[in-house]
Amino acid sequence: MLLRGRPLSKLLDEDVPPLVRWRLVLGESAEGGLGAGGLNGEQQAADAALSWLYDREGDMAQRDIAPSGQGSSEGRDGGDGASVMSVPDWLNDVHRLFPQETIERLEGDAVDRYGIHEVVTNPEVLARIEPNETLLRAVMQTKHLMNPEVLELARKLVAKVVKRLMEELAREVRAAFLGTIDRRRRSLIPMARNFDALKTLRGNLKNYDPETRRVLVETPWFFSRVRRQSDKWQIIMLVDESGSMMDSVIHSAVTAACLWGMPAVKTHLVIFDTEVVDLTDQVTDPVETLMKVQLGGGTDIARAVAYAQELVEVPRRTIVLLITDFYEGGSRLALVRRVKELCAQGTHVLGLAALDSKANPCYDRDMAKQLVNVGAQVGAMTPGELANWIAEKVKR
Repeated sequence: MLLRGRPLSKLLDEDVPPLVRWRLVLGESAEGGLGAGGLNGEQQAADAALSWLYDREGDMAQRDIAPSGQGSSEGRDGGDGASVMSVPDWLNDVHRLFPQETIERLEGDAVDRYGIHEVVTNPEVLARIEPNETLLRAVMQTKHLMNPEVLELARKLVAKVVKRLMEELAREVRAAFLGTIDRRRRSLIPMARNFDALKTLRGNLKNYDPETRRVLVETPWFFSRVRRQSDKWQIIMLVDESGSMMDSVIHSAVTAACLWGMPAVKTHLVIFDTEVVDLTDQVTDPVETLMKVQLGGGTDIARAVAYAQELVEVPRRTIVLLITDFYEGGSRLALVRRVKELCAQGTHVLGLAALDSKANPCYDRDMAKQLVNVGAQVGAMTPGELANWIAEKVKR
């Protein structure tokens, strides 16, 4: 929850009086009305850190750092000390005064909400900042501003975030490719995702306790899974690298790396704007992929699809994942024609309007509808949902 720009969360210990908490949330302007009796030393420091960030709402001209993140404090009309705090000083206080969840929120707001890019271009700050996806996006946007020393620190931050994303998604990908459930056969291997709740309940009803109204489970039941075997499928990921698709680029690189290790698929990773770049030889290193991506520029989706057509080996065992917002800067007619050709030869074409962890769609619906009319599928999926979709297509 946000109140006057400040995050309402566990800022300090539980024994902090409620009025003091509200004072920290509302800011200095509420001090007289709340009558909290003043703040102690640490509370004043926390208030100063919050004020440094959130009191800049609505008056960008008087910020100590310009909207681009590259300005300075020159030209400000005075202050009370907190306003001239440097980014490293602010970060030190944030790490000293707030819990982990709040630290990530404050750092994320500094970059995303207020454009304080010094958070990811200052080596002193980068050396101790908490890695998260917000800061990964900021690094991708500002890496062209970094000198070699800062770029190396930024790469380490990217690596930590990617490692965490890889660990989370790899579990979902492996689970999706385990095989289909066979509800007619029982498995003796206990796995939560194969748990047969209905049969377990029926088989243990004799253990029902009327007093506690609970069933004691002595014998749990699990479904078996059918292993699917076939020749490899070809997965061609075409990823739009325009600025609006940043989350998609991040998660596509991680998804491609996870799919690479699956025995049933052959993965290609291709990024495009008005040019097409094949990054398949780097697909196992998503950090390197992300550090090479140049966000922004125009979009020629038809050109990327034409490149995918050249890669197709066995059409009916090929999936083309077109990850874009469908705002075509090239020939719309050519795009529709090429997608139609792919679908006509039996290739599965899936257009993804979003590929971030929240799957928030924002795309040219008219263009997407035209592609659906010629045989493509269009949707918005999280990386985990995408892995399940591919697994259903790949009949091993």
